[in-house]
Amino acid sequence: MKISDGNWLIRQGLQVLAPVQAHDFEMDSRSVTVYASPRPIADRSGMLDTMLLTVRFSSPMPDVIRVQLFHHQGVEDHGPAFELEESQAHPVQISEAEESVALASGGLTVRIRKGSPWAVDFLRDGRRITGSGFKGMGYVKSDTGTAYMREELDLGVGEYVYGLGERFTPFVKNGQVVDTWNKDGGTSTEQAYKNIPFYVTNKGYGVFVNHPEQVSFEVASEKVSKTQFSVEGESLDYYILNGPTMKEVLNKYTALTGKPALPPAWTFGLWLTTSFTTNYDETTVNSFIDGMAERDLPLHVFHFDCFWMREFHWCDFEWDKRVFPDPAGMLQRLKDKGLKICVWINPYIAQRSHMFTEGKKLGYLIKKPNGDVWQWDLWQPGMGVIDFTNPAAVQWFQDKLRGLVDMGVDSFKTDFGERIPTDVVYYDGSDPFKMHNYYTFLYNKAVFEVLEEKLGKNEAAVFARSATVGGQQFPVHWGGDCYATYESMAESLRGGLSLGLSGFGFWSHDIGGFENTATADVYKRWLAFGLLSSHSRLHGSKSYRVPWVYDEEAVDVTRFFTKLKCSLMPYLFDAAVQATEQGIPAMRAMVLEFGDDPNCDYLDRQYMLGGDLLVAPVFNEEGIGTYYLPRGTWTHFLTGQTREGGTWVKEQVDYMSIPLYVRPNSLIAVGADNRRPDYDFAEGVELQLFALEDGQSATATVRSMQGTPELQVTAARNGRKLTISAEGAGKRWSVLLRGVSSPVSAVKGGSASAEQAGTRLTPDSLAAAHIELEL
Repeated sequence: MKISDGNWLIRQGLQVLAPVQAHDFEMDSRSVTVYASPRPIADRSGMLDTMLLTVRFSSPMPDVIRVQLFHHQGVEDHGPAFELEESQAHPVQISEAEESVALASGGLTVRIRKGSPWAVDFLRDGRRITGSGFKGMGYVKSDTGTAYMREELDLGVGEYVYGLGERFTPFVKNGQVVDTWNKDGGTSTEQAYKNIPFYVTNKGYGVFVNHPEQVSFEVASEKVSKTQFSVEGESLDYYILNGPTMKEVLNKYTALTGKPALPPAWTFGLWLTTSFTTNYDETTVNSFIDGMAERDLPLHVFHFDCFWMREFHWCDFEWDKRVFPDPAGMLQRLKDKGLKICVWINPYIAQRSHMFTEGKKLGYLIKKPNGDVWQWDLWQPGMGVIDFTNPAAVQWFQDKLRGLVDMGVDSFKTDFGERIPTDVVYYDGSDPFKMHNYYTFLYNKAVFEVLEEKLGKNEAAVFARSATVGGQQFPVHWGGDCYATYESMAESLRGGLSLGLSGFGFWSHDIGGFENTATADVYKRWLAFGLLSSHSRLHGSKSYRVPWVYDEEAVDVTRFFTKLKCSLMPYLFDAAVQATEQGIPAMRAMVLEFGDDPNCDYLDRQYMLGGDLLVAPVFNEEGIGTYYLPRGTWTHFLTGQTREGGTWVKEQVDYMSIPLYVRPNSLIAVGADNRRPDYDFAEGVELQLFALEDGQSATATVRSMQGTPELQVTAARNGRKLTISAEGAGKRWSVLLRGVSSPVSAVKGGSASAEQAGTRLTPDSLAAAHIELEL
């Protein structure tokens, strides 16, 4: 929302009342409250016929400062509110000087100037990182009577803003207007399915605006050195989160709003769907599954999209008996083939469904103010929307899902949840404008709880499209409706990287594009990208996505990259645990890993998969890969070729490859099974050591499928001396020195053998935890 008219004026129809003077302070042991006036108060008469803004500063956790700005505090808050994990256990220091009052938490301090001019500074270890100055914070009145609260925070030279949800617009948000209002707009517009009022900058701090309703951000767009955010109403609530690194910001943000759950290992395999509007029955489904097996294509999850239910009955959660007369038997037959099962659902109830009549009678559907059920014909004729603020409605909805899980369903694709009306009333009296985005949290939470209850805490996973703050707790999320083009493939990646910088750990996309049918060329390039994403699904709209409908080479590409991903599962699953413990996404923007390299600030067509593998998809029919390697010696994981970094590379790439480089000083855990994502990762694991420099060390952790460490191996180099140490040994493991093919000498604690790919080190016994050798 633009408020200013250039640098000096305010837009017609608006009036801004901003603090100019900190008139008075109140302090307790954990907070500072400031009473600020919009004009200087020189004498007692100055207090008449004016407003007074109340600004409260506190700290909900170390290195985080909360700012609450109020105009009129008599407004009733009907909710909902984000579920936040706050603490009162950490120390907070409050100090007063002649010219200012300060509140410090960890390394972060807020300093408020006394008197005038108004100034609020946020400092990291005494150095200012951002702040709000004259006419920054304020109350905005419009001629129509609508009120807003706004804040302007400074942006420094070379400071870039990231995040704000899954956004398909340019990766760096500077210069953009972002309104956090969930919409079903596809991947090619400024609209987003997952709007998150949180951003992080390359200066190493984050800003979380604690409002479920629409927040309007002007990111260096209204004023080029400011990020402004505004909300309708009489109050504004936001948090400043100190890093000092972007990774630490994400860790603290997800500690506040919820860490992602750990998806079960099987979810990292290849998913295949029926596609959306295609014709299919059990014979068709088996033709896909058997066709994959006949072609030696590992497949791990089969997904039934919308038409597992009867047309015009979505969602009644009942199989279309005309097409699937024996659904329980069919699911068991599929599971006997080693597959997990996912089915499509949404929270909308079509009028023709018996559930509509039942939901209307019981009061389980969202209502209009006059008491009628809210309905429209967009998507399903006469459809209503489940009211998840009604506990009985949640139970009713969950019971339908429990029956499907008992039948053999392992996961639900929780589609939709964005087009939630605001001209309605909710069972619990929630504000419908705040519920618009928040609805998706309640929706996905209800589904996720059923899966945890029925399958176990380590077995729950959804495939969700819509989200808001806290939705990262219910993985996995996918990017929505994209076109079958290179442009859409690139915009999908931008969206995924932005979502990862918004606290979400796991992300997927429709391999080959959803709308239209990709060329064989696009499909094969997208396969490489998709199977080197955290989660991988073949899905489309009006055509099947099995690889042989494109060409025979697509079959080979699918096989190669699916097996590659399965073999990388020990490495990938450790990255997944990092996402759940630290809030760091499995797919990481380059700036997240290389914040000290300004060449990485804008990179959005390559990414790090985990901390050590660089992936650079190819986005053109000429097959030319263009990517940047940061400083150091990088090794191509597939070919063994090394390149010195700090430079751009442009090269021809065939379909059976992709620029996949290993970071210098890395130890990559490669599993012994290339056919499944769920196996004993530690048994027979191979730790591949890459470009270990003198004085450096590298560590790899191999985990169980429950996420607990089973084996930790560390390699350290001092001159020509290399030391390999292991903790938790008890299963077969070895270390492969990639790029070192000549025999080594003076091996202690193990044996060395030369192989084509390098030198393999094997401990003398499984109990051995220490190997020393001379290079």
